[in-house]
This record gives sequence, C-alpha cells and structure tokens, in this order.
Amino acid sequence: MNSTLQWTPRKLVAALIAAGMIGGAGVVALEHAHTPVHAQGVAVAQVAQAAPAAPAAMVAMPNFSAITAKYGPAVVNISVSGTRKVSMNGSDDEGGAAVQRNLPPGMQEFFKQFGLPPGAFGFGPGQGQGGGAQEAPMRGEGSGFIVSPDGLILTNAHVVRGADEVTVKLTDRREFKAKVLGQDDKTDVAVIKIDAHNLPVMPLGSSKALSTGEWVLAIGSPFGFENSVTAGVVSAKGRSLPDEGMVPFIQTDVAVNPGNSGGPLINTSGQVVGINSQIYSRSGGYQGVSFAIPIEVALHVKDEIVAHGKVDHAKLGVAVQEVNQSFADSFKLPKPEGALVSTVEKNGPADKAGLKPGDVITQVNGQPIVASGDLPALIGMAKPGERVTIDIWRQGKPDQLTARLGSLSEKGTQVADAAGPHKGKLGLALRPLQPDEKSEAKVDGGLLVEQASGAAARAGVQQGDVIVSVNGQPVKDIAQVRSIVAKADKSVALLIQRDGERIFVPVNVG
Repeated sequence: MNSTLQWTPRKLVAALIAAGMIGGAGVVALEHAHTPVHAQGVAVAQVAQAAPAAPAAMVAMPNFSAITAKYGPAVVNISVSGTRKVSMNGSDDEGGAAVQRNLPPGMQEFFKQFGLPPGAFGFGPGQGQGGGAQEAPMRGEGSGFIVSPDGLILTNAHVVRGADEVTVKLTDRREFKAKVLGQDDKTDVAVIKIDAHNLPVMPLGSSKALSTGEWVLAIGSPFGFENSVTAGVVSAKGRSLPDEGMVPFIQTDVAVNPGNSGGPLINTSGQVVGINSQIYSRSGGYQGVSFAIPIEVALHVKDEIVAHGKVDHAKLGVAVQEVNQSFADSFKLPKPEGALVSTVEKNGPADKAGLKPGDVITQVNGQPIVASGDLPALIGMAKPGERVTIDIWRQGKPDQLTARLGSLSEKGTQVADAAGPHKGKLGLALRPLQPDEKSEAKVDGGLLVEQASGAAARAGVQQGDVIVSVNGQPVKDIAQVRSIVAKADKSVALLIQRDGERIFVPVNVG
C-alpha cells in the first residue's frame, strides 16, 4: 500500500489542529481537585442580593450556615499514602486519569525541600517522557461523605487510587482506617468503608431537579483545610469533558480546589446532588469553573460495587463526533444536534442493530441526544444486555433501530472532536484504491487522496488519506463523488481514514 496511508491517530489530531478544525491555542488543563500539600487560604462564599421582582419584595437567600451545621458532620477528610512509579523527570508513569496535570507556580521548590519528585503527589510536568521510572512516596488528601450510618463513604476514585493506606477523619476528630470496597475509573467514583456505627449521614437529592443559576454549596478540605465551605451557582448541566464521556458533569462556579475532590455538592435543601471532582484551570488552582459528578451516577456505581465489587458498564460499539452546522447542512438535518457515527465496531451491538457510519443518533429510548457527549453518558448508565430503541437520521430522513447493549471493553464508546466549517471548493485529486491498498487499509472501496488543496486542505484533508464516504454514501469512483458534491447545497461531509482511524470532516462547497 502507498506509504502515504501510514498515519497515527496522534498525527491525525495534530493535522486537524493545524487545519483549525480542533482549537489548539489556549489549551486549559482539567485538574482533579485532589490535594497533595497543605497551603493557605479558605474560600468564603459571596452572597449576592437578588433584584426585587416587585416593589418592596425581596428574594430570601439560602441559609448556608444552617445547612452546614446540620449536615457538615457527615463530610469527612480522607488522607492517603503509598508509593507510585514516577519517571526520573518527576512525572507519573501510571498515567492516572486522562487529564493534563500542571505543576502550580512555585510548587517545585516546595517539593525539593522534602527531597521528593513532584510526581509523587500526582502533579508533575509531562506524562512519563523518558528517564526511566522509580518508586516514590505518594501522599495526598481529599474529601468524602457518609451515606450510611455503618460507615459507607463515597469519594472520587482518583483520591484513593494507588493508596496503600486510607485514613478517614471525622469532624469530631476521630480517625479510622478505611477499606476501599471498589473504585470505578470510568466515572471516577469510589466506595470506602470504616468500622463505625451511628454515624451522621448526608441526605441524597436529585441532580435532575437542579436548575441553571440555582445556589449550591460545597464542603471539603481544600489544601488540607478541613470542613471548608464554599458556595456558588449551577453554571450548566450535562457537560462532557475530554476522556470523561461517561459522566454528564454539573458545571458550577463554586470555589473548588485541590482537596475538595470527593466532597459533596449540596442543594439549598441540604441534599447531595453531586460529587466535586475536577476544575478547569491554567494555573492548577480554582479559576471560576468546577465540575461535579451527578449523584445518580455515583449511586449507580455505589450499588454495583456493594453488590458485585465492580461496575460493568454497557456499550453500544460506536465512535461518535459532534454535529455542527456544516454537518447538519451536509446530511440535511433540521438542526445541528445528535451524535454522528464515524465508526461502527465490527460485530458489536451497533453493527448487529444495523447502525452505519454517517447515521446521526438523535434519541435513545426517547431521550434526546443533543450533543455527542449525551450518548456515552446515557449508554454508560444502562446495563449490559439491555435493549434500547435508537432514533437515527439516515440519508435525509428519520429511521428507528433496536440494539441489545454489550459490555464495555477497553475500546468503548469514544467521542471524536468536531470539525469546523471552511470556505472554498473541494480541491481534491483522487484515484481508486488498488486491490493491495484496499486489503492493507481494510476497506471494500474508497478513493485515495493524491493531492489536497482549497477547502479540503483547509479542512484537514491531506495526501494519503482515504475518502471512504461522502455525505454518508460509500464511494467507489470519482464520478460518484462529483455527483454527490454537485447536489450539495453548502457543504459535504467526508469520512476519511488514516491508519485505520476514521473521522468525518465537513468541507464547505458553497
């Protein structure tokens, strides 16, 4: 096969970034709010007065102090210790969660004072690049909350990951050694247990009942400062984060910092609606955006761990990507909504149900799929073997399929980055694949890109790519491509393949 077909997924993403399809500038790190050190500062909630709806009418503010006094004793401090493999440059060889972890300014000297590499605390530059590996002490702190009087506690999986010893400290200063009953890295939820009785318990609410703009409260141990309280509002719901597609996060502006991980997000009725998990930050500290795992997700994981010791998530067996306006124009969708199927796992649940690349999934069991991230979050909470009804948009009209979900493997549902619109003509020089090239690329048909210019090049298409389909129609010859492009109104969606990886790319032809 032509050597120009040999692309890696990393090169594919890099090429798309260079083409402007995936934003490469101003990259911001997702930080787990899991503290390794004791610093200073306790966040204080700022309470704003609402504008009167009518003369002399005022909106009552939540009584944060009453909520804290009543339910604060059910929030615990969690400290962990153990060893972790780190590279000689101080980075974490275990990889941890799939997020970039930046070392906050000034922290390098702090670590040096104790003769420890930065990676020993789960923070560090790079991701295990060279230098070999060594065992280093790992210590950290997080938060959790009690959900049963006999000592069952919910926290984040990344708080206890790799820990040899877990210690729970209550607000009355009693300390207990905890046992990790189980942890689910897919959702970042862990369940631990202490040997105690008649403990205070956090009441559980519903994240589905939350409204954007509603007040919420966080209690935890930021930077090791135990039982710190911060407050804010719900900024958004159903957020999908990179490599965290199984969780529809609650976004808030509650001040969450390292050490808040695993602590409760509480509504104005004093009920837990989420577990504080991550922050969006350039510095490693709070910058106004934090994320919490919905309590429904956490309880599902808890029940599975208590019953079976592990969690078995369902899978559909597709890779999907975002539907933007260019894709909507290409597939004649009424609105740019849904999950665009770019790859279907051979003999997987989706394949057996009849799903094809180019289909747009619009609903599952009657629940709308607005953004592509809605799909893995919904499927991940179902049970393997469950039958689901899938509404799709195919070849310009709606259709419906039924699938029996499988069990999630290492290569589960993925979310590919969406591509952006570009102007100009198609600008592609194509030729049919030779038999040996088809065999090596593992495709039945398709056209090889010998030269890319104009709009296609700006969209990220390059020499050596294989065009598998156009607007969801598999292509076998150049005349077919010309016919499809001639009928397009504004843009066409090209399904391209590089080294076995596929992604839809929209090209504006208007």
